Amino acid sequence: MRYYINIEQFIERSQKMKSVKEVATESKIEGRLKNYPQCLALVKYLFADPELQEMQEYANNVSIRRLGYNDHGPVHMRQVINNAIKMLNILHEFEIKTSLEQEEMGSFEDSMCAIILAGMMHDLGMAIGRQGHEEMSALLAQPIIERALMTLFPNDLHKRVIIKSVATEAIVGHMSSRKIHSIEAGVLLIADGCDMTKGRARIPMSINTTPRVGDIHKYSANAINRISIHKGERKPIKIDIEMSGDVGFFQIEEVLLQKIEASPAKQFVELYAGVVGEDRKCYL
Repeated sequence: MRYYINIEQFIERSQKMKSVKEVATESKIEGRLKNYPQCLALVKYLFADPELQEMQEYANNVSIRRLGYNDHGPVHMRQVINNAIKMLNILHEFEIKTSLEQEEMGSFEDSMCAIILAGMMHDLGMAIGRQGHEEMSALLAQPIIERALMTLFPNDLHKRVIIKSVATEAIVGHMSSRKIHSIEAGVLLIADGCDMTKGRARIPMSINTTPRVGDIHKYSANAINRISIHKGERKPIKIDIEMSGDVGFFQIEEVLLQKIEASPAKQFVELYAGVVGEDRKCYL
């Protein structure tokens, strides 16, 4: 027996299921990419992909309900892309080349495409479990990456190869447990660490009330009021974090700072954090 699906109706249905936060973040991302037509076409393709949406939703279900972790779903993955685009654009304004540009293997837009693909799929492996989820994410992402790149660049094998390779490096390296070498992967690593505001812990805090190992991540994330990414004073990128309490320092020192230290983009970042009403602490 064969089953036929009206793909247009399926995509329309998946769009209606998206949260307000997802839609708002997608709008911000598309706005930041208005000068990069290939990247804009890529995000529109990925945002409308029903299989990817289902995979992100299920990964988030496992992360929050089964494992008791923070949001690792559609909103998080879009926020990571948004963070990464901000950082990559700042580096571009300072005329700092990506690894593909330095090696004369690709363009800035190719690097941006790789970051977008990695950001949209770096946590798909949470659908299987926390341990080694970065490798599982890369495995699950490959068919979607290949399908997306074949759709956008059907006659450019070189472009498909370099973008897929950099995207895969960024996915497997986003936990800083594996050494990465490209600026692109380094930017994604930091962008992932920067998504740790209280909104990401809201649902886990409300549904997982039984004390368990690892709760410090939820409580520390819940103390992060705001993270801003903009041009720095001493270095190109400045990350500034505002907290409501000292417990937020755990999230910065045990998560974000560890990722920055492992990133090839560390040299371009300055990091400040502090509790509301107190002086900021300069980490980098």
